[in-house]
Amino acid sequence: MPFKKTAKAVIGYLEKPEMDALLAQPDRRTPLGNRDYALLLFLYNSGARADEAANLIVDNLQLGRQASVRLHGKGNKFRSCPLWPATATTLSRLVEGRGKRDPVFLNRVNLPLTRFGIHRLVTHYAELASRTVPSIETKRVSPHTIRHTTAVHLLRAGVDINTIRAWLGHVSLDTTHIMLKSIWK
Repeated sequence: MPFKKTAKAVIGYLEKPEMDALLAQPDRRTPLGNRDYALLLFLYNSGARADEAANLIVDNLQLGRQASVRLHGKGNKFRSCPLWPATATTLSRLVEGRGKRDPVFLNRVNLPLTRFGIHRLVTHYAELASRTVPSIETKRVSPHTIRHTTAVHLLRAGVDINTIRAWLGHVSLDTTHIMLKSIWK
């Protein structure tokens, strides 16, 4: 007996004011708040998966004039993404004094954040952001939602879909089309 065919759930994304509200939540006067802001900004800038951010080491950051990050993604593949000046500055402060093999994102006891820890941080800040931007409350916000937000915002900014495909580390353009389907509805 064949399985009943159901429509795949469309992955949500955040509008620009919602993403700005999410980025505004960490208390940047504290070390952990700075780390959390750097993480959220990095996820939004790079479209990195939670696992890619969890495994990111200092040596994968190029924080000079042409700032970029080298991400180790699915299928043991690497890709490079440009970093905005604000992201590069924030990450430079975060990793100051660390060795090249050290993780970029550390937890309270200086161990690498896990993808589960990253997920928890994103959902925590989404809950806080929903108090100022109520539309967030109706959305399931996760690191993958931020990844999808990056793709949608790049498309809206006029970036061609093949560049977005490379940015996100998709092998197939079809995967990128599926991800961006929600913007064309």
